[in-house]
Amino acid sequence: MAELARRELLKLSAASAASALLVNACTAAAEGAPGPSTFGHHEWDKRVGEKTAICPFCAVGCGVITSVEGGRVANVEGDPDHPINLGRLCSKGSALLQEHDNPARQRHVLYRAPNATEWTRMTWDEAMPRIAANIKRTRDATFVATDGGVVVNRTEGMAHMGSSAIKNEETYLLAKLMRGLGIVYLEHQARL
Repeated sequence: MAELARRELLKLSAASAASALLVNACTAAAEGAPGPSTFGHHEWDKRVGEKTAICPFCAVGCGVITSVEGGRVANVEGDPDHPINLGRLCSKGSALLQEHDNPARQRHVLYRAPNATEWTRMTWDEAMPRIAANIKRTRDATFVATDGGVVVNRTEGMAHMGSSAIKNEETYLLAKLMRGLGIVYLEHQARL
């Protein structure tokens, strides 16, 4: 196998990325090309109120049309007039309706005591002090102020998995909080 120099690898990577973007742009611009969101389109959607919005699942900002009937979201589809996604949605955007109205969605705080087999419901007023105490205890037990004489002020005993269903401003504040706690293991669900 031939050796591949770093410069050649970078050129090849850039060319591959540019090709992928070009193919995607050409496909999206193709007249009449059906996107994934158009396959589930029903004519009855036109008889109910429609609202345009932005998909909350990542920072791309795809446009969606939500159909509202009787005060409830009845359908979510890509907005064909939106310049970013031209009516197409990824799998997360296509499942956006489930975020709003899904019977499996948790609506209450559930707690399972150590060594218990059953979950019990509790209020947020009961849960928040317990969560704060656990965070404080774990941070204090795992906090590292210096590493080899270098000030690091970090904890490796906790991690944070962000949510792509919150706004950029909320994500910013959450990241500031995590950095303030010294958490270095930060990940975001939008990349999954």
